[in-house]
Amino acid sequence: MKTERQYFNEAVSIQQYMDNMTTLKEESFSIYHNFAVPTTDGFIELLKEKQPKILTITEDWCGDAMLNNPIIRRVAEAANLDMRAVLRDEDTDLIDRYLTNGGRAIPMYILLDAEGQVIGKWGPRAPELQEFVMAKRAGLPDKEDPAFEEAQKALYGEIREANRTEPIYWTYVYEAFKKQVTAILG
Repeated sequence: MKTERQYFNEAVSIQQYMDNMTTLKEESFSIYHNFAVPTTDGFIELLKEKQPKILTITEDWCGDAMLNNPIIRRVAEAANLDMRAVLRDEDTDLIDRYLTNGGRAIPMYILLDAEGQVIGKWGPRAPELQEFVMAKRAGLPDKEDPAFEEAQKALYGEIREANRTEPIYWTYVYEAFKKQVTAILG
């Protein structure tokens, strides 16, 4: 069984991953180009000091990845951190170590120390966004209803559009990531 360190060493850079996206690429880069990393809250300085590596488990069709990856990439770039990406579906052994409520939810960010040991994780979604998604899902028809599939597809499109265009959502991601990582790094 491969270690997280081995996955990290074999992974592509987050830049290469985003450059090679075939789905939700434009939306992801829109967030990347418009998100400004806060520089007065001490988080970037903490990251520069501790230098964790970030292993991202992702897929380019995922709306949460479309939102989170460009924001975390901006943070990593501001702190000069090494951030790399692996595809969840290419090797499910890794994601199966980081299940969310029993599911393979992505994106997942695994923090590694200088030796490549896991020191923590964050993902797949900021708490405020989880509440938003759960509230929206509550309005869907039953899964057996013939209208369910169409309604779910429309809902996912609505969520993706909000993720792409609402700067407050970007702030939720940044703040949730900062809170978790600060707790990990001390």
